[in-house]
Amino acid sequence: MAEKVRAAYGRFDSDADFPDLSKHNNWMAKCLTKDIYKKLREKVTPNGFTLDGVIQTGVDNPGHPFIYTVGCVAGDEETYEVFADLLDPIIEKRHGGYTKDQKHKTDLNPANIKGGQLDENYVLSCRVRTGRSIRGLCLPPHCNRAERRAVEKITVDALGKLGGDLKGKYYPLNKMTDQEQDQLIADHFLFDKPVSPLLTCAGMARDWPDARGIWHNEAKNFLVWVNEEDHTRLISMETGGNMAGVFKRFCDGINKVEDLMKKDGHEFMWNEHLGYVLTCPSNLGTGLRGGVHVKLEKMANHPKFDEILGLLRLQKRGTGGVDTAAEGGTFDISNADRLGFSEVELVQGVIDGVNLLIEMEKRLEKDLSINDIIPEKK
Repeated sequence: MAEKVRAAYGRFDSDADFPDLSKHNNWMAKCLTKDIYKKLREKVTPNGFTLDGVIQTGVDNPGHPFIYTVGCVAGDEETYEVFADLLDPIIEKRHGGYTKDQKHKTDLNPANIKGGQLDENYVLSCRVRTGRSIRGLCLPPHCNRAERRAVEKITVDALGKLGGDLKGKYYPLNKMTDQEQDQLIADHFLFDKPVSPLLTCAGMARDWPDARGIWHNEAKNFLVWVNEEDHTRLISMETGGNMAGVFKRFCDGINKVEDLMKKDGHEFMWNEHLGYVLTCPSNLGTGLRGGVHVKLEKMANHPKFDEILGLLRLQKRGTGGVDTAAEGGTFDISNADRLGFSEVELVQGVIDGVNLLIEMEKRLEKDLSINDIIPEKK
C-alpha cells in the first residue's frame, strides 16, 4: 500500500497538490503549511491512511458559523503518531495548550465526585456521554465492511453479557421493525445516516446502515450507539438533577463493558498522552461531554453570561443541539474541555458550575447583583 501511495504522489510536486485553504476557518487550515504537507504527503499508516485522508473533511468544509472546527480526522490509532507533525499543533490549539509531552489523566471512579444533586426547580435532565474505539480496528473514516462488522460483534457480545440494571437489547438499524424504529424515535435514541459534510466527507457514512445499531438497557437510561462517528458512543442520562447518579451509571457501564471485552481479548484504544483515542481530535482524552438542561431565564439576558461560562470552562447550546437556540431560557450547559482533565474533574466542573449559575439565577430573580460571585480570571 505504501508503495502505491508514493507512486501516485510522485507524478506531481507537493506544491501542485497543496489544497487552497485561503478561505478556511478551522484548526487544520491554521496549522497545515506547505513544508508540513511536503513532509507528510507521502507517509502512510500501516493500514494505508494518508495525509489527504486526514485533512479531507477540513478541505471540503471551510468552517462552522458557531464553532471553530478541527478540520481533520483519524483513520486509525496510528494516525496520531504518523502525522504528529500536523496533529500535535492542532491538538495543542484545540485543547488549550495541551503539548505533545503532557500526560492525560483518567479517573472513572464515581466515588470521587462531590455533591451532584442539582436543584430540580431549574435542572430538567442530566447526561454524560463519551466514545470508545476498539484497538486493532480502523476508525470509521477508513474501516472496511469486515472491520465495521467486527466492531459491532465485539461490542454487542459484551453488551449482551451485562446484567442487573444494565441488562438490555440491541437494535441493528438494518433489521429494525417499524415499531422498534418508531419507539426509538419517540425516545430520542435513533441516530440516522450522517448528512453533515463534516462526517460524510470523511467517509463515515459508507455502506449505511450496515453494522450500525443502537443498544439500551431496560430502564432506557444507558445507551450505546454502534458505528456512527466513532466505534461506539456510550451515554448515561435521566430526567431530573441527579448528575452524580448519572455519572455513576456511566462509569459502571463503561468499566463493565471494557472488562467483558478484555475477557474476549479486546481492549479500547488508550495511551498516556492522548487518553482515549477517537476519530476526531476534538474528542481525545476523555471524549466526555457532561450536559445539563437547565432553565436560566434571567442569566440568558445577562451581558456577562458568555464571559462567566468561559471562566467556568463551560459552553452552552440550545436543547436541540449545537446549532439550536435556547427555548424559554433553557440551555444545554456542558464542559468545554476534553483532554488534560480527568472524567471526574470535568463532571465536577459541570456540577459546581451549574450550581453557581443557579445561584446567580436566583439572585437575578430577586433583582440582586451577582458581581461578587463571578469567578476571577485565572
